[in-house]
Amino acid sequence: MAYRNKTYVCFDGDEDIKYYRLMTAWKANDSTSFNFHDAHDLNTARDSSQEESIKRQLRIRFQNSKTFIVLVGQRTRFLTKFVKWEMEVAQKLGLPIIVVNLNGSRQQSDLCPPAVRDKLAIHIPFGQKIIQHAMDNWPSSYETKSKEGLVDWYYYTDKVYQSLGL
Repeated sequence: MAYRNKTYVCFDGDEDIKYYRLMTAWKANDSTSFNFHDAHDLNTARDSSQEESIKRQLRIRFQNSKTFIVLVGQRTRFLTKFVKWEMEVAQKLGLPIIVVNLNGSRQQSDLCPPAVRDKLAIHIPFGQKIIQHAMDNWPSSYETKSKEGLVDWYYYTDKVYQSLGL
């Protein structure tokens, strides 16, 4: 069994890759505490033209992941080939899901994809401190809520944002 210490980041590769790249830049910056082990660093699909080849490589990334982040932009809810599949796999594997709203919403946004709407997940805006907070804290909350059979979506209170200086 693979050691699960990675964070799988799901996003619209055409429209929202700049946000993913910003996250990797935060990680690379030595003067910040932002850190995650990126599942996308593991490997790449050998034949990117074949859907099954891509999904096979993505499954390997999932095997090494302990957390799933979905960056939700304007078009994310309409993507059904890979993004929807990734969200469904994350749920089947019981990965804690962090929904990051690129529109700044601190709660579930109208842009939230149906695959994670009203599912056990935390909804946050895009930002270094709150994403790190969610990566550090949501997995244990998710585990507790999951064991209790809770399936609703969650968000952090204003008090959490204030404690982070946001």
